[in-house]
Amino acid sequence: MIEHLPKLKAEWRLDFVVVNAENATGGAGLTGAHARKLLEAGADCLTLGDHAFDQREMLQFIETEPRVIRPLNFAKGAPGKGARVFEASGGRKVLVAQVLGQVFMKRAYEDPFSTIEPVLKAAPLGGQVQASLVDMHCEATSEKMAMGHWCDGKASVVVGTHTHVPTGDAMILPGGTAYQTDAGMCGDYHSVIGMDREEPMRRFVTGMTKGRFTPAMGDATLSGLYVETDDRSGKATSVRMIRHGGRLQDAAP
Repeated sequence: MIEHLPKLKAEWRLDFVVVNAENATGGAGLTGAHARKLLEAGADCLTLGDHAFDQREMLQFIETEPRVIRPLNFAKGAPGKGARVFEASGGRKVLVAQVLGQVFMKRAYEDPFSTIEPVLKAAPLGGQVQASLVDMHCEATSEKMAMGHWCDGKASVVVGTHTHVPTGDAMILPGGTAYQTDAGMCGDYHSVIGMDREEPMRRFVTGMTKGRFTPAMGDATLSGLYVETDDRSGKATSVRMIRHGGRLQDAAP
């Protein structure tokens, strides 16, 4: 990510970049130091997820860095914000929000649908903001798809995160919202969802634990979603999945 992003941002003339960074620190959460590196590389906003505070220093760091967003429905009283309006190039306003799903997740989070609705109503497309992105962080593909349709016409982009595996369903929904079920991870795909293969495979085969999971350190692929929007309506005009470098190389947009 840090290696590829500055060049891609310049070549593709990206106005605003959102990075889901919740596992950027050794596959478990995010430290302040790693957050700063991603922001310095060109990310305009970092979202987190259910592992938002695995690195305890994030409890304090998120209060001092407004460009880091945790899920809206993470927990009552959690530090930081779950949605924020940012200023992109040309003075355009961009809303970024994140919610956690409920299906197959380890904790019982509050309903993401009723949680995101007032946020989108307060920042309508073509009014308060020129674009908006919802990061739907959850396990079930069906729940992500449901959120896409729930937000269709009310958000510019709904993109899923969490499973580390990119899906091939990038599209524009009938109401004008760009959608992909999961953006996939930025990491070494010669792995088990980003982890060195040996320990996960041992646990699957034997049911026994021998060591800790460690990140795979081979060539990394930057995976994500490229979206163009109309400034007047906030609706998506084009969308495509991105796979750059590493083992899943795709062409540029």
